[in-house]
Amino acid sequence: MMENQPTSFGSLFENAGDYLETRIDLFKLKAVDKASDAASSIVSGLTMVLIAVFALFLLNVGLSLWIGDLLGGKSYLGFFIVAAFYILLAVIIHFAKDTWIKGPISTMIIKKMLS
Repeated sequence: MMENQPTSFGSLFENAGDYLETRIDLFKLKAVDKASDAASSIVSGLTMVLIAVFALFLLNVGLSLWIGDLLGGKSYLGFFIVAAFYILLAVIIHFAKDTWIKGPISTMIIKKMLS
């Protein structure tokens, strides 16, 4: 009976060590999964934003030229009007950025990381 005890304790410590290694590996795999999911979401989101910015740029050039034609062929006036609109929009967004941008993005990132 005394001979089985050291072997039992040795086996117990060996199993505990294996369990700890397995838990560490599981934690690493979960962290990699979350990080890759977040990175892929960011890359796909940035791709969509880039396409949207390009389309918006072309739309703004067309709108500026059209407004310029409406104002007697002075296209620079159309560009000034569109630029003034974006300056006004930037000021509004600056004062509401915490509510409209920071809060929702923080919430989305936290949900992604904890899901």
